[in-house]
Formats: sequence, C-alpha cells, structure tokens
Amino acid sequence: GVQCNGWSVHVPSDVTGELGKMVILPCTFTHPYKTFDRALTAIWRIKEPYNGTVIFKCVSQSSSELCKTAISHKNKYKLLGNPRHKDLSIRVDNLTWSDSERYFCRVELAGDIQDKYESRNGIKLHVIAAPRIINITVSSSRDHTFQARCTAEGEPAPALTWTGPPYSSLSSSSSSSHRVTKELRSLTHDGKYTCTAVNSHGRAEGAVYFYKFRASDSSSFMILIFVPLGIKVVILLVILSFTVFSR
Repeated sequence: GVQCNGWSVHVPSDVTGELGKMVILPCTFTHPYKTFDRALTAIWRIKEPYNGTVIFKCVSQSSSELCKTAISHKNKYKLLGNPRHKDLSIRVDNLTWSDSERYFCRVELAGDIQDKYESRNGIKLHVIAAPRIINITVSSSRDHTFQARCTAEGEPAPALTWTGPPYSSLSSSSSSSHRVTKELRSLTHDGKYTCTAVNSHGRAEGAVYFYKFRASDSSSFMILIFVPLGIKVVILLVILSFTVFSR
C-alpha cells in the first residue's frame, strides 16, 4: 500500500490467471473523509500509471447510486467491488495472451483537484496455460525430402519432443513468446510420429502418420498397364468377328 495525506491504495504486486478463464484484480483504498456523498469515479488503466490506456471506468453520482459503467474495453471488465466501500476490484473475463499487462487502479472524488489517487506500481497480470498442440503436419520440400512440423503453445513455453520410428533425422526448434515449433527433418521411415508438449501445468500430444509412396518396378508397371488393355482388344476383335460372321 502507498499512503499520502490520508490517502492509501492497496494492490498485490502480481496476479496469475489461466488462459480462457477469468481473474480478479483486487484494489482497495482509503481517503481522508469521514463521509463522502459527492460524485465518485473509478478507473482502471494498463501499461503505465496516469497516462496508460483506460480499459474500465464507472461513475457514481451519490452514495445511494451504484457505480455505472462508462467504459469496459471489449466488454470484458466487470466491477466486483463497491467504490463507496473503498473497493475498486474488477473481474477480467476470457483471458487472452494480450491481457498479460500491468494494471493500475484510480479513484477520483468530485471537488478539489487533489481528491484523486492512483496506484503507481500497479498489478502485473501473468496469464498461464497448459500446453496445447495447435498444428502438426507433414510436408515435402523442393529436394523431395519430407519434414514433420509441430507447433504448440503454453505458458511457460512448453518443451517439445518427437518420438517415432528409429533412426529419425535431426530436428530443429524455434520459439516466440508462448509458442514453440519443432521440426523433424528428412523423414525416411514409415510409421507414426508423435509430438509431446510439456510444461509445469500439464502436457499434450499430437500425432501424424507418414507413409512414403514407392512406385513398382518398370516391368511390373508395364504388365499392369498392358494386360488389361490386351484383354479389351481381344474382346473387341471377337465382337467384330461375330458381327461380320453374322452378316
């Protein structure tokens, strides 16, 4: 908490929420007045104090009136606390990766310009997630080799491993924030290739099946083509002969 001339604000330094779910950002404050019945405004912003982007704002005109929402970015922020009871806590719904920001709460009391106070250090929201395989494919390259590629996401970024037929070729990996890709190059053995993603919150698996087409030898290929064709020619000759004989 930070105190100044009877003002104080109390927020945790960090809050953790799970991807796709909701999280509560707590914020309570005090002011130097024994009673206060004038207009009150509650504000939440992100990135930086005082000048950061406002993502939530509500206004209460009197102590008998609820704080009416004026701004709720993407309609995902809901007031949980009662600002008249010195509680500005909000709920953030349907967490996404972009919600990993620093949040600052602010209260403004109508009247003297000094009747405004904001958390200076804010709350750092950490979005976590168990691993999830988002793409797994086999593709060919210009040199006629085949690769298996697996992409997964999670927070912390998951570790990826490939398992499958023995003597598999070397792999390479790349990562970007919460997303990781690992490629298995120059596939030569048929079979099932499994990608496993693991982090401290769980694991996920995905699999692809690789079967390389092998053409038959030329003599067998010629037999497969010309034997059916020869049979059709013989049948046609028999039909023509029968027609001529009948006439």
